[in-house]
Amino acid sequence: MTTKLSENSEIQVSIKTLGGIAALIATLVGMWFTLQSDIAEARKLPEPLDPVITRMEFDMKDKLVRQTIMNTQDDVQEIKEDMKLIKQKLYE
Repeated sequence: MTTKLSENSEIQVSIKTLGGIAALIATLVGMWFTLQSDIAEARKLPEPLDPVITRMEFDMKDKLVRQTIMNTQDDVQEIKEDMKLIKQKLYE
């Protein structure tokens, strides 16, 4: 059974459904205008000072990280030696 739609076809829609559709459209329109105002405001904000990381800055940060790792490694080594001494004294 197929139903053909024509100019004489009738569709029944309740008042609740129409109200829901109107609320949905109003919400979407409100979100659209809020988004547009946020975009306009963001365009007026200042640019970041230096968004590009230079090679020199990268190298300096890399060197700092590597130096920190080496210092931590030395500290761990000293702690291991201290633990050995503590164990020796404990078992004597």
